[in-house]
Amino acid sequence: MSFPTKDNLCTRFATELILRRSSSPGVKISIIPDHNRPDSQKERLHAFSPSIDADTPNLSEVVQGAKEEMGLTSSNKVFSTDILRVELSGPTQPHLTMVDLPGFFKAGNREQSVEDAKTVKDLVLRYMKRPRSIILAVVSAKSDFALQEVTKYARKLDSRGERTLGLITKPDTLDSGSDSQRAYVELAQNKDVKFRLGWHVLRNRSYDMRDATATERDEAEAQFFAQGIWTSLDPTQMGITTLKPRLSNVLKDQILLQLPSLLQDVESGIQECKGRLERLGDSRSTIEEQRRYLGRISHKFSSLMKAAVDGIYIDQFFGSAKTDEGYRRRLRAVVRNTLIGFEEDMRKHGQTRVIVEQAEDNRPNQISRSQFIDEVKTLMKRSGGRELPGMFNPLIVGELFSDQCRPWKGLADSITTRILQVAYETINELLQHVAVEETTDRILREIVNPEMETLKGDLEKKVKELLAPHYSGHPITYNHYLTENVQKAQAARRKREIETHLEKFLDISTFALSGYHINGGVDVGDLLNGLVQGTEADMERWASSTAIDYMEAYYKAIPSIFPSD
Repeated sequence: MSFPTKDNLCTRFATELILRRSSSPGVKISIIPDHNRPDSQKERLHAFSPSIDADTPNLSEVVQGAKEEMGLTSSNKVFSTDILRVELSGPTQPHLTMVDLPGFFKAGNREQSVEDAKTVKDLVLRYMKRPRSIILAVVSAKSDFALQEVTKYARKLDSRGERTLGLITKPDTLDSGSDSQRAYVELAQNKDVKFRLGWHVLRNRSYDMRDATATERDEAEAQFFAQGIWTSLDPTQMGITTLKPRLSNVLKDQILLQLPSLLQDVESGIQECKGRLERLGDSRSTIEEQRRYLGRISHKFSSLMKAAVDGIYIDQFFGSAKTDEGYRRRLRAVVRNTLIGFEEDMRKHGQTRVIVEQAEDNRPNQISRSQFIDEVKTLMKRSGGRELPGMFNPLIVGELFSDQCRPWKGLADSITTRILQVAYETINELLQHVAVEETTDRILREIVNPEMETLKGDLEKKVKELLAPHYSGHPITYNHYLTENVQKAQAARRKREIETHLEKFLDISTFALSGYHINGGVDVGDLLNGLVQGTEADMERWASSTAIDYMEAYYKAIPSIFPSD
């Protein structure tokens, strides 16, 4: 088979050459469209099926026709992610698939852009990543091999070098006796970039020999390798004649290496087909048969969904809890852990601002109590009613609380979205387990998706209903911990003030107060006066501080209620 050749840009898309043994020779040519193509373009590309002589197949015209069908004749498109597939069959053909791919490049030019480089890279790596493929890492001697990326990706994707054979092309472009020639000879000897399968050297057709026959090309190659520094290489790693048996041995070794895992994959595929046949069920040509099929699916689905909701994970569908897939199917466990995480988020991130004695510069949501009191003091001046000096309008607590719980809306929306997602994933996996793909898609599209949208709307209304009293109503609670928390906060603050006075009066540090004994020389009257001097003369500031105490106490009583709802 003859592939088209060209000095510059030639391979613009992947070409799969599939060889299969059959009783009679035959050729089938097709284009596999990229999955991102519109349906109309896919249909047009699927129709591509040119005729070709099976005895002397020449791909030049086929490749040119494929370029036109893929739209590569225009100046704005150079590479395609479509695949040209050539299937050759005959009594002497081996079972083998070869893929011709574009070469890596980085810098763009008039014909190929930097964006094209990414397209080519993604295309080539997709094939190189396949663990059962043999990588022929082609390196052109026309440039420094250190600049050619194919060896880097080959070593990365085949770290043990079990399926990579290096190919050096265009050795005739190297100047005889040059450093570059010696470097490529050492590369061929596997002394630089090392592959377990080694390297092979081929002499390509030059421009002058573009019309030469295969025999003339082989003779010119043999003559080239029979002279100069190339004679120092093992003859079995030079020329097209020795490449064929070498590739046969590489292919044989790769088959033997991959055979155990291949058998496992075949067995897995058989089991998957059996499961699919079981899910497919009997023939459903009549309405009654279709109803029985849907009834059986409904029964299996309901049974497994009830088990998932109840937390009874004994069916094989739930798998092992040690795996992510098994855990994902345990609906009750996932929802429970999600709600626990939500409660933790409410504790950590539910407050607009965290009130502390001394705010840290790197904590933007923190505010010092003194600064917050000043803000509340200003707010109280603008919200004053009939209260006496030193007292506060009870509605101010609700206003402070509404501002403090502003993050609740975002946290609540996040948890509802997550719960719906978890439920949908479980439903989807359950349907895939009990029904075939076509049935699953129809049930999801016509039943589940509309119901999930309705449920989403109901949850949004419920969240709005739960948040409304906290955002717009006045605070209501009969929790006895409210006044207790206020008293505890004030007592703790008063204790810190007393400790400060004692430290100053007794000239000792706080940690020594618990074991300190008063001896002679201490004026008890002065001590008492020092302790009672901590009164707040600013009545508005005192009222603001008390209002903050009540807001914080009320906040502590509420978050434990909201997650439960």
